Amino acid sequence: MIKIGIIVGSTRPGRKAPDVARWVLDIAGMRADAVFELVDIQDFDLPLLDEPVPPSQGRYAHPHTKAWAAAIAGFDGYVFVTPEYNHGTSGALKNAIDFLYKEWNNKAAGFVGYGSAGGSRAIESLRLVMGELMVADVRAHVMLSLRTDFENHATFNPAAHHEQAVDAMLDQVVAWSRALKSLRPDAPDTAADAPHVGQRMGSQ
Repeated sequence: MIKIGIIVGSTRPGRKAPDVARWVLDIAGMRADAVFELVDIQDFDLPLLDEPVPPSQGRYAHPHTKAWAAAIAGFDGYVFVTPEYNHGTSGALKNAIDFLYKEWNNKAAGFVGYGSAGGSRAIESLRLVMGELMVADVRAHVMLSLRTDFENHATFNPAAHHEQAVDAMLDQVVAWSRALKSLRPDAPDTAADAPHVGQRMGSQ
């Protein structure tokens, strides 16, 4: 069974990313084609990149990096939930991505963005990063507006039509993740009877 990580891409106090990610997870949990798990980068308490050797060498020195690598390595694909800050993704998410290399390779990714412009520019910035990491980013994505999908710019209340966009994006992420798995002969298999709505990863 394909395993997809839904990554909460913000650590800011008062962040909206967990609500958005749980909404994606709820929609994903109605599917039978993959296992989905929530991964909150805040739970891993990553500092600014502090590894002395480039990640492409795979020689991680610090426990926090090793824990993050172990969490990410087991997935076949990802959904990045990202806010948009200053026409780009969050610094916390970019930093978390930069800690690793081979754990991302030959996998697929989709995006759920939110912001004044629907997170579109944050998504575009992530697409450039994914190419360098050998991650195949799918065309379908989800854009949530702070004006129309958050009451008073605060409480997440997405329009119903976004559910169809989430499913379309997940269709592509699951299909591409399955196809790319053949490029990773050592990729672990996920048990076929694993629950479709996975547990939250990281500290509780």
